[in-house]
Amino acid sequence: MARNIPLERVRNIGIAAHIDAGKTTTTERILFYSGVVHKVGEVHEGTAVTDWMDQERERGITITAAAISTNWRDHRVNIIDTPGHVDFTIEVERSMRVLDGVIAVFCSVGGVQPQSETVWRQADRYQVPRIAFVNKMDRTGANFFKVYEQVRDRLRAPAVPIQIPIGSEDAFEGVIDLVTMKAIVYADDMGTNVDTVAIPDAYQDEADEYRTLLVEAIAETSDTLMEKYLEGEDFSTDEIMAAIRSSTIDGSMVPVLCGSAFKNKGVQPLLDAVVDYLPAPPDVPSIQGTLSDGSEVLRHSDDGEPFSALAFKIMSDPYGRLTFIRIYSGILTKGSYILNSTKDKKERISRLIILKADDRIEVDELRAGDLGAVLGLKDTFTGDTLCDTDAPVILESLYVPEPVISVAVEPKTKQDMEKLAKALQSLSQEDPTFRVSIDPETNQTVIAGMGELHLEILVDRMLREFKVEANIG
Repeated sequence: MARNIPLERVRNIGIAAHIDAGKTTTTERILFYSGVVHKVGEVHEGTAVTDWMDQERERGITITAAAISTNWRDHRVNIIDTPGHVDFTIEVERSMRVLDGVIAVFCSVGGVQPQSETVWRQADRYQVPRIAFVNKMDRTGANFFKVYEQVRDRLRAPAVPIQIPIGSEDAFEGVIDLVTMKAIVYADDMGTNVDTVAIPDAYQDEADEYRTLLVEAIAETSDTLMEKYLEGEDFSTDEIMAAIRSSTIDGSMVPVLCGSAFKNKGVQPLLDAVVDYLPAPPDVPSIQGTLSDGSEVLRHSDDGEPFSALAFKIMSDPYGRLTFIRIYSGILTKGSYILNSTKDKKERISRLIILKADDRIEVDELRAGDLGAVLGLKDTFTGDTLCDTDAPVILESLYVPEPVISVAVEPKTKQDMEKLAKALQSLSQEDPTFRVSIDPETNQTVIAGMGELHLEILVDRMLREFKVEANIG
């Protein structure tokens, strides 16, 4: 069976940001415009597709990282919507590990907030190329240029605007594309009625000023372009786009875009930027692995290489245990046997799934560069390497932060003791930052996690998913 989408046209991206900068809303709009969902989900109504847990819908926050596939301009885009709360850092950490590119979302009013810095540092740790999206341009107090300055000063990022807004707050009408020097104007709030027009006279000077900034930043990327620039020649649109792409991928530039996901403005240009500027699996450095004799080896994004993958998330659900994996090389087929090299155990793949939000699409195989889920793995946990039985390799694993808060837990009734043990075991398999231990002096069961919200959600899940009532203190 041949590959249906060439590897150059695959994008594995994450959407990461501070709490309430609008990550989930941005994801929902991307799904809506690329045709995966036909009705737009809203976080505040509890209908967002990527927020599938009851607790997420009630609280209007994102807890787990949801992985979804969609298509745009003949490209396959796999998106992971990550949480913003610091209690769920591991979810962001494990997503960064398996992504090739990130959209960092900033609120146009709040700007660079504490968690934006944490997320930015996580992206730095794995050297993930990123583009910035200044969201909520329709809010009172929105200021695109202030946020752009903050991204440069506080995050010390090489940010360069490739769009500037037309108006802001209530008067936000669209964006000016500095690459093509055209204005993209939205006639209504549904985002389907879009006109590309000449830049309005009132914004011409500002557009020229930021266009010059962009051209200067691009001229520095190569000697040929520098010569052209010094001789006063103009760059072609293709040259500009190629230069933005190469410098985004090597980390020397962070393109900045703007819009309002909630008001459906600027979402399509953001999708275009993902396809135009963020890397495909072959564009990023190949992953390093260790062989059984301790020597190092590279696994390239290629169907022809031996199979290797990293499990980055476990999810228990009514159908059994789903293991989310990122395939780095080779092909994984349904019904085959593979080796979990971290545990040195053989596993059988019973079913392979690609997620479109809550809908599961069964597939017969996953190929290099894909994100998908496997049913039927028994011994595989977060951070484990899966590989070909004939070519064992261990890929570099995840960084797991230490828990910061611990409390004692006990069931409300003696009969629930066994149920509680089962629930704690299942939850700690899913979440490496959640630890369970027994205090030797008091003989109490102690649970530890990343914060009060984290433990509160876990106790709530014990009640809902495992029907165990527990007291914590």
